[in-house]
Amino acid sequence: MISIIIPNYNGIKYLAECVEAIKGQLEIIIVDNASTDSDYNDIKKRYPEIIFKQLDKNYGFSRAVNEGIKMAKGEYILLLNNDTKIYDGFIEALLKCMESDPKTFAVCSQMIQYHEPSLIDDAGDEYNLLGWAYKRGDGKKVDTYKASEQVFSACAGAALYRKSIFEKIGYFDEQFFAYMEDVDISYRARIYGYKNMYCPEAKVLHIGSATSGSKYNAFKVKLAARNNIYVPYKNMPLLQLLINMPFLCIGYLIKYIFFIKKGFGKEYAEGFREGLKTLRQVKKVPYRQEHIRNYIKIESLLVKNTFKYMYAKLMEK
Repeated sequence: MISIIIPNYNGIKYLAECVEAIKGQLEIIIVDNASTDSDYNDIKKRYPEIIFKQLDKNYGFSRAVNEGIKMAKGEYILLLNNDTKIYDGFIEALLKCMESDPKTFAVCSQMIQYHEPSLIDDAGDEYNLLGWAYKRGDGKKVDTYKASEQVFSACAGAALYRKSIFEKIGYFDEQFFAYMEDVDISYRARIYGYKNMYCPEAKVLHIGSATSGSKYNAFKVKLAARNNIYVPYKNMPLLQLLINMPFLCIGYLIKYIFFIKKGFGKEYAEGFREGLKTLRQVKKVPYRQEHIRNYIKIESLLVKNTFKYMYAKLMEK
């Protein structure tokens, strides 16, 4: 019923531990973005049952995942980053949550910090009026987010997806390359009336930023800044985009100031400009009158998430 897809780029030092935790379970597909850190022959020999597809160059996370989805035979797609290690019962918990409601598109797990296993890394992602996507529970105790509940977006680092819905809403947008592509597809699913769930019983260790190298770096900041432009443009109808534009501009300005302080102001500005210049390359979600209620629900959630985010920040001070 489930096909496991692991996108990989120069992750040989993490991949064996990830595969060891899931070997013998279901169909496993590794899609490699032309890694240069190894020929991966040892992995292929140790796990001959695994399907290993190597691309001719680094096309990014979205393309690698899409290649795997199209090859997969399972009814459900489990995406796993190469720097993860699942706990016992992980797959069963995700499947139970998914099958409880046919309108569920994605179920994300409780991702736990690999080097601080008492702390959460990600308990589902949220998105707000300012155009900010952010991780729930980052740095909080693992018993903080104990309830199974809806989230705006499932983090694609360790999440289960219903394959049939990809055929209706489209696959991961390869224009994104990496970062925010999971927010985009979760947003798209919401437009079509589907929901994304968080399953606390599905636990997985996650190193985080293993491929990019660090939480903040020039490559990641520039790409994320560009993709932050793409998400609202692609998913919001013109009227909604115009209504939200002042809040989005405020959000972009705050982010710019933040990254100036972090030493990446130039990279953020370059990514922002690239996003504006390449908007025509992004395929907008076609507006349909039948989805109007879903757009209204999404807008109300964006407002709610903005206030929740601001309140949480105030409580931290």
